[in-house]
Amino acid sequence: MIGSVNLVSSPRSQLDIEVVFDLVCPWCFLGTRRLRRTLERRTDVAAEIRWRPFLLNPDLGLGGAGRQDYMARKFGGEERARRLHATMTELGRPEGIAFRFDRIQRVPASVDAHRLVRFAAQQGLADALVDALFTAYFCDGADIGRPENLAALAARHGMEPRVVQRFLASGLEAEAVHAENLRAHRLGINGVPCFVFSGKQGHGTGHAIAGAQEPEVLERLIDVALAEAGEF
Repeated sequence: MIGSVNLVSSPRSQLDIEVVFDLVCPWCFLGTRRLRRTLERRTDVAAEIRWRPFLLNPDLGLGGAGRQDYMARKFGGEERARRLHATMTELGRPEGIAFRFDRIQRVPASVDAHRLVRFAAQQGLADALVDALFTAYFCDGADIGRPENLAALAARHGMEPRVVQRFLASGLEAEAVHAENLRAHRLGINGVPCFVFSGKQGHGTGHAIAGAQEPEVLERLIDVALAEAGEF
């Protein structure tokens, strides 16, 4: 006699993930791609990602800065920047990231891009938009500080461009972005990406880890958070 098949699937464990990041940080692009790969492997987990802005260049004007001047100030010269870029390019390939640092002409202020992510989150569109913003900047060299570029990207991901343009012109959510950045620093987060995992049924404060961690490391932290929440 052939045994019966259980057609009722087990409920997926619920997980909250806070991602503290900046859209002009290549390590954040790498880290979020690794997080996505981790979650693709964990079909037993239903994760909700909350995108938390961090400003690596809080004093950068809205027009951004020329790349060469920025690199000279940030890294002390082009040669050191080239070594870092070569390393990032190698690390990005397994995650499907084709870093093209040579296409970047300006380093933009990221406040408006973070504002757009918050606006997209209200429509359930933030996850895809974050990856699109990273790709536009690091692979295509797009200036994601320019409102017209942000509106075009948003339109390709289900948002109404005129609504986005009005939102960006309004200045809404700018204070929230700066408040979130301040909150991150007060929590002791001085570098990004930083990931905080917590099970939705738990009473813990969550488990944080910084850096573009490999999926195996992220999986272990997911298991710890779920176990603490009583999801296992």
